[in-house]
This record gives sequence, structure tokens and C-alpha cells, in this order.
Amino acid sequence: KERGVSIEYFARGLCKKEHLVDYIENFILFQNQKVKIIAKNHQFLGVNNLMKNVERREELKGKLGVFWHTQGSGKSYSMVFFARKCARKLKGNFTFFIVTDRTDLDTQIYKNFVRTEVIGNKEECQPKNSEQLREYLKSNKKFIFSMIHKFRYDKGKKYPVLSERNDIFVLIDEAHRTQYKDLAENMHTALPNANFIAFTGTPLLGSKRLTNQWFGDYVSEYNFAQSVEDGSTVPLFYSRRVPEVGLTNNFLDDDIVDIIEDENLNEEEIKRLEDSGSKIIEVLKRDERLDKIAQDIAHHFPCRGFLGKGMVVSVDKFTAVKMYDKVQHYWDLEKKQLMIERSNAKTKEDRDEIKARLDYMNNVEMAVIISEDADEEKKFAEQGLNIKPHRDKMNTIVDGVDIEDRFKNKNDPLQLVFVCAMWLTGFDVPNLSTLYLDKPMKGHTLMQAIARANRVYPGKTSGIIVDYVNVFKYMQQALTDYATGDDGNEFPAKNIDYLLELIDQSIDEADEFLSELDISLEKINKLPGDLEKLEALRNALEIIYQKDEGKEKFRVITNTMLNLYEASKPEIFEMGWQNEKFKPLKYLNDLMSNNVNDEKLDRAKARMQALLDTSVSSEKPEDTSDPDGKKSSDYLIHEFKVIDLSKVDVEELRKEIHKAQYKAIEIDDLKEFIQKMLQVMINKNCERIKFSERFKNIIDQYNAGGSESEDYYEQLLQLIEDMKNEDKRAETECLAEEELEMFDLLIKGRKLTKDEEQKVKLAAKNLYKKLTEEKQNLFVVDWYKDNQASTTVKDAIISSLDADLPQSFDKDAFDSKINLLLNHFVDMSVQHYGWLGETA
Repeated sequence: KERGVSIEYFARGLCKKEHLVDYIENFILFQNQKVKIIAKNHQFLGVNNLMKNVERREELKGKLGVFWHTQGSGKSYSMVFFARKCARKLKGNFTFFIVTDRTDLDTQIYKNFVRTEVIGNKEECQPKNSEQLREYLKSNKKFIFSMIHKFRYDKGKKYPVLSERNDIFVLIDEAHRTQYKDLAENMHTALPNANFIAFTGTPLLGSKRLTNQWFGDYVSEYNFAQSVEDGSTVPLFYSRRVPEVGLTNNFLDDDIVDIIEDENLNEEEIKRLEDSGSKIIEVLKRDERLDKIAQDIAHHFPCRGFLGKGMVVSVDKFTAVKMYDKVQHYWDLEKKQLMIERSNAKTKEDRDEIKARLDYMNNVEMAVIISEDADEEKKFAEQGLNIKPHRDKMNTIVDGVDIEDRFKNKNDPLQLVFVCAMWLTGFDVPNLSTLYLDKPMKGHTLMQAIARANRVYPGKTSGIIVDYVNVFKYMQQALTDYATGDDGNEFPAKNIDYLLELIDQSIDEADEFLSELDISLEKINKLPGDLEKLEALRNALEIIYQKDEGKEKFRVITNTMLNLYEASKPEIFEMGWQNEKFKPLKYLNDLMSNNVNDEKLDRAKARMQALLDTSVSSEKPEDTSDPDGKKSSDYLIHEFKVIDLSKVDVEELRKEIHKAQYKAIEIDDLKEFIQKMLQVMINKNCERIKFSERFKNIIDQYNAGGSESEDYYEQLLQLIEDMKNEDKRAETECLAEEELEMFDLLIKGRKLTKDEEQKVKLAAKNLYKKLTEEKQNLFVVDWYKDNQASTTVKDAIISSLDADLPQSFDKDAFDSKINLLLNHFVDMSVQHYGWLGETA
């Protein structure tokens, strides 16, 4: 709902029915048959705008437009959506030719098409060389993936026309420089009637607007600022660290930066670099300077709040290896210093914090990621460096997992990589949160680099760009060109100072929220002793807990505050930030999250838990009955806990709530217990959803002020009593839980006589027996995906029920129940629960 097109929007009738049908048909993907990917709003609108231009392709003379969506907003999936919709909705034998200018981009996009099953993983779509590319383009292949470099041709010879078809769609991805030179001209010569579309996060701008000249007008614009506002990417913050050694603020020369941006320098570029930038390069590579940066990285990386993965970007390959060696050295020194601090720590809390940092540092692995050169061992040896162990690590593949897979795996110890050009484009690692920038860059290259840190990931509030070469003026220009909002004034990459301002704003919002409840943090802070302050905060928490809406709002505000605080580490400690209201707000959040040991609240919660725990044991009964004759159907299983509903003493709960000092807090525990019971009861019988709806109505009515506190507590207790009775119903009806669920589905919406009810019970018993006895043959793997297998299951249901259901079930009612049961069995298999849970 937050990322894609809102279903509520359709439901309210604000959008045409055909738009909803279009969305369901063309804008839902499944990656690796497991992860559902739905189009975001800008993708849905952008692809459909592009489809309109496809219909006008002759009029537009093959210039179908520019798809400008910032990095991290899903351009490669937009390509997939577009190709699928063309193939489905338009008549013709189309070829989709996807062109990039980097190997990593080519691989990434190809993998996305394979993972979403648009093409098969064995389908030959990537030509090995220029000659094979020409052969592919002469054929009618549906998909071709290639780098534009394969359009190289013998000098002095005119590139041949390969196809005059007008149903070829050329999708260009981020191929900035190459799209305006000889290689692009060769491509246009080869495909004179093809249709060209640019997919880019950083179009070439300026007075010439070359991107538009080659590809036409924008079909969709979605810039950096919009993506942050929508939550498609996280905001970026800029931290300028370590005073430069011998560099001034304006040291960057445009020509030198252009050359440095390109890792593979030719002879002319090397000569220009030596002639024009020797002093700059000398300063960048100076050992004294690199030592300071390495020391800072070794301290900064483990001191961050969100410990996401990191990337150090150096000016060239030699410097990347040198930085790796230096960071390793200072990493060990940092650990030794922490061991001394741990020994001298005055409190257990300080010791635990230092120990956690040490544990993290001991588990972090680092690697160098650079492209391979001829005779590289000799070249690095001449610089006093050893590339072999790094190259061996880069080339290692264990059980099909390479170094790229390792870095993308959030649980892999490989946390920090040293690069100069590789992995700066087309390489998505969602939990990468920190980019250490020590290489001059500008324009689209700079934007592509810093976008490595803008991907959304759980717990990641923002990305941090740590700048060691003072590229801020270039970053400002790049973000102004590629990232600003409609007003042109919004600058998405804020200085780290702004992050501290956001923390203060969240504190003010929390303080205002508490003031509306007559809770004054200022007065609490002025109380004479710590015990008085803690008691006041306990009472404040009781007031906050009285309404669910208020409790959740306060939790959101303080969680935001703490997330921003974590994201600002370690800079926040170095900048001397203080706010006297932060600690009490953090304490209240810790109380809500059970992250603090508060004696009074713990005692109050313990009394409630003691009553609830009488019904809970840690082991699931192995036998069908215990020594007291209790059947296994009397137990609820949840997260390895067994809840015996018959042991829940509602009267004792009523007494405890009546005498409790912190009623709202104890009621919150009771509500959590009810939710656990409901979850398991519904998993055993979908018709018990009515209890969940009743639970929600009780809470909603109280939050809206429709019931008094005592009435509210009593309704919850009555709900538990009724749930206890429901839990016994299978035994009362002489049915197993699985049979009871089928019985409930069969009688749903029907009025039956006693005799008819008995026949339906028999029908449920016999159906369950038949399905379980023939389970292996009926419910084969993915049976619901195969028409023949689904029909076999349906026939089994029909034959069983036809023999037992009473005559009052006419044909319409009979067919309706068959479909109801079949759909329910599909749900169980797809969602992996109940007696069909293991069938997938």
C-alpha cells in the first residue's frame, strides 16, 4: 500500500476498474517463485506512458523517450514490466535489446529477467563477442543483453545494417558517455528502424540535453528527492571528516576528475594526468594522508549505530590495496585500545557496550574488489604491494557462492570492501549504509556512487557519505541536477548537522505529545532525586498505555528519535550534542520495549505473567493424552510454547486487574496473550476468525471512547472465557480439530436440523479420512499450480461429500461448498499451515 498502488484507492472508486485489472495483470512479478514484487506508483505510470509512445512509434521516429528514475527506484524491474506488457498486450514478434556499458550492469539486469522467469536461465541471450552480437541481431531472438562495446568495428570500415525491422526495442541503461559517440552511431546504423528508450537515473543535462536529443522527451521523471519522500530510498547524510593534508577546498580540476573517474586509462589520459595533475595525485596518495584516513575508518566503522556494510572508494587500484593494508593495521590498534577501555570501564553497561563493539570487530572481514590487469602481480610488486591474496579471494567460489554473493548476504562476515571503480554502478546491497569517499568524482558518476547507500533495508534509517576529498561542491551540483524536487530547492543529501536537527525535532514532537496528556518532561527532570524521576516516568507510562492509538503513536515518535540517534553515531559524540529530554524519552521507550529493568513495573507485570504462565509449558505433549486424560486438542501451540486454555483462570485475572496499580500495562500483557491464542486457534480453524474480529472491535470501541475501563477489561475477560469454550468444542462435537474445521465450513451459512448436522459431521470425518489416507497421491508438491493435480483433489472432495451430505445441499450449495473447501486447502498449502502445511 505504501510502496505501490493503493488498493483502498481503487476500492473508493477513484480509479477506473481497468487500471486495477491492468495492475494485477502486468505489474506483479515473482522473484525466484518466492518474493512478490509489485510496481511502485512511478513504475506503473512510467511504463504505461511508455506504452502510449510505443503506439506512436512511427510518428516519434523510434525515439520513444527517456525513463528518468533515480538510482534504487527499480529501473531494471521497470524494464521487465515493460517487456512483459508489450509481449502480452501488443501483436507482433518483438525483440527486446537491453544495452549497458558495464559488465556488472549487464549481469544484474539479465539476472532480474531470469529470476522473474521472463526468460529461462538456459536461454542464450548474452553474445560472447561482437561477431555473435551481429548474428543475434540478424535473428528473431526475443531477448538480447549486451554491452555497447560489442559494437566496435574495424577502423575505416562502415558498420553494416543488421536488421531493418521496426519491432526491435532498444533499452539503454545508464550508458551515458557511450551513447553519444562512435559505438552508438554503429548501433543506430545496424538497426535503422529500431525504437530507442533510455532508462537512466542520471540523464545528461545542460544546454544540449543530449539524452533528449537521442531518445526524445521524458516519459517519466522520478528524482532522488521524490524517492526519499515516498520511502523508495532512504535519505543520505553527508559527513566531512579528517582535515586534508595539503589540499584546498577548490583543488579539484574538472579535467583531472574526468580522467580519474575512468579506471582504465589509455596512454593519452595517463600522460594528461601526469602533466596536469601530478601534484593532486601526489597529495591524494601521500602516506601521511592515507594513514589519517585509515585510522579514522578503523574507528568510525565499528562505532556506527546501524552496522550496515561499507565501501571505501579510492583513487586507483594501488591505493585501494594500500588502504586495505592500512585499515587492517589500525583496526588491530583500535581493538587493543578497546580492550584497555573495557578493563577500566566503571559500569557494567559500559563494559557490555565495549564488549559488543569488540565482538563485532573480531567478526568483520574485509576485501579488495578491483578489476584484473595483465601482469598485475608484477605491477603491484613494483609498488611494494601483493595483489595475489586479494585476487585469490575475489576469484574464490564455494558451493556456488562468489565474493559478490557474500557481500550481498547480510549474515556474511564480509562487511567492508575497498574499491576504485567496480561495484560503484549497477550493484545493489540493500544493507550497505556507509560510503567512505576518497576519490574525486562528479556528475552522474558521483550520483551512481553515493546511491550505493540509499537502498531501503529494515533498521536502516539513512545512508552516510563520509567524504575525505571534499567533493561536496560536486555532490551539491550533481544532486541539484539529478535529485532536487519540483521547487528546485530541496537538497536530499544533507549535512550530518541536519540529522541532529531531526533528532531535536522528534524530541519536540514527543514532548508535545506528552504535554497533551498533562505529562511534563521539564517538571520530571526537575524532581529532586532519581527515584522520584523514575516513579514519575512509570506513572507517565501508565497514562500512555491507556489508549492503543496513543501508545503506538508515542512508540513511533520515540523509535524515530532513537533511529536517528543511532544513525548519527559516532559523529553525534564528537559534535557535543545534548538535549535534556532525550534520556527520559529513551527510558520510556525502553520500558515499552522491555529493554530496562524497572523493579515496580517488573513486579506488576510478573503478577499478570504468573497467572498466564500457569497455562503455559515449554514442551508439546508427545502423547495424544496426558495422565489426567487431557487430549492434545486442549492445547494451543505457539512458538514452541504450549497453552492449555483449560488452565486459564479468568476469575483470578479479574481479581488481579481490579487491584493492579498499573492496570493499562498489565492489560497490555493480557492483550498480547489473547493475540497469541487467537493466532494459533485460527491456524487450526479458519472459521474462528470471528473471535479475532470481536477482539478488534472491543479494542477499537475502547480507543474511540465508546466504553469505560472496567467494561473494557470485562469484555476482554469474557472473550477469553468464550475462547476457552470454543477450544473444547471439538471434543464436545466428537470431532478432531481438522474435522471440526471442515464441519464449520460445510455448515457455514446454512440452517440444518439435528439429523442433517449429524450427516454433515459424518461427511467431514470421512472427507478428512479420505484426504489424509491419500495425501501423498493427492497433495503432490505444488499441486495447486497444476490443473490436472487440482482437478484430482477436487474430484476426491466431490466423491466423498456426494456420498455423505444430506439432500438439503442442492447442486448450487454443493458446488459452492466444494469450491470453498478446495480454496481453503490451496490456502493451507500456499501459506504452509495446518495439516497441509508441509505440502508446498
